[in-house]
Amino acid sequence: MEKTATALLTHDAVVLGLLAVTLGFVFWSSSRESGFWRKFYTYVPALLLCYVLPAAFNSIGLVDGHASQLYPMARDYLLPSALVLLTVAVDFGAILRLGPKALIMFLTGTASVMLGAIVAFMIMRLVHAETVAGDVWRGMATVAGSWIGGGANQAALKEVFNVDATLFGQFVAVDVLVANVWMAILLFLAGRAPAIDRWNHADTSAIDALRDRIERYQAEHARIPRLADLMLILGVGLGVTGASHFLAGPIVGWLKSLPSSWRLQDYSLTSNFFWVVVIATTLGLMLSATRARTLEGAGASRVGSAMLYFLVATIGMQMDLRALLDRPWLFALGAIWMCVHAVVMLTMARVIRAPLFFMAVGSQANIGGAASAPVVASAFHPALAPVGVLLAVLGYALGTYGGYLVGLTLQRMAAP
Repeated sequence: MEKTATALLTHDAVVLGLLAVTLGFVFWSSSRESGFWRKFYTYVPALLLCYVLPAAFNSIGLVDGHASQLYPMARDYLLPSALVLLTVAVDFGAILRLGPKALIMFLTGTASVMLGAIVAFMIMRLVHAETVAGDVWRGMATVAGSWIGGGANQAALKEVFNVDATLFGQFVAVDVLVANVWMAILLFLAGRAPAIDRWNHADTSAIDALRDRIERYQAEHARIPRLADLMLILGVGLGVTGASHFLAGPIVGWLKSLPSSWRLQDYSLTSNFFWVVVIATTLGLMLSATRARTLEGAGASRVGSAMLYFLVATIGMQMDLRALLDRPWLFALGAIWMCVHAVVMLTMARVIRAPLFFMAVGSQANIGGAASAPVVASAFHPALAPVGVLLAVLGYALGTYGGYLVGLTLQRMAAP
């Protein structure tokens, strides 16, 4: 499909080929056991590179991530399929036994986003008052909704606070760039999780136990996959994804027919993507209690991980560093906001001695939502992806309310 964008490569088939070659190069180079690449990947996680290189392509104008339809495709088709294949072999009981620290870090993430908005507003009013003058608080409220929940919450708050289209677009750019930079930092830290956890004296026994159970199951049932195995894996993943979309449509249609006074959209319950993710994850967990779990021996989670890496590449392709030039002080506002979130999260992790995994996933479940929380979780281990999804779904329920409270607070602060 041809685009009218100004990028050098405007055909999605060509862009997909570029991303595939890029991912292939990253995995080929990261598999080298000696030489330059061995040293390079000692410091730079492969997953981070899968994210940064497409971002560079977008920033230099080689591709146009926003004009491309690859991200919507990956989000709607590959992400649900990946969630199914990554949960087929998961031990749901072991996830529940991870303990309360995961929830504590998630709620800390929510609170720190709300606090960060207030602190950033105050600091920017002292440093560059023009940046937060007028109705800027309205745009900040939409970002708060996005960083606690997701896009549906952001859209809801746009209507609640009647945000101007131009201002909303500027804050969408702030949201995307700042959130993606933070995600890149989390992916970088994930590669150093063992050292950080040792420094923090964090108890990682529950996470290690879950990972070990998955790896032990994989080792016991591993086999060379036949074509029949691969086709069955794709059948399960894509089949459940199709069923999720099939079921999500009527559910959303029915919920939208209910009285508007119930404000179901505040919980993202009228979002089609919300239900696709919930249904796909639920069905995947149900399949883990059946013979479908044996597909893990043929590499179900590896196929799911491959889908997830394509999603990572398309997410990276959304980031454009050139956007900093449009209204730099707004990005400074977003950077201060995110720094407050990061400091609070790291401090809480230190206080309760939470593993880096809980900090990273608790943060991304807020900031990135269901599209990227499993990406960060899988950077620690593919078996941990469902933890990110479960927390992100909780974020959808809190996003509109948290953003609304932020908006009311900033409105009062902005009043003459």
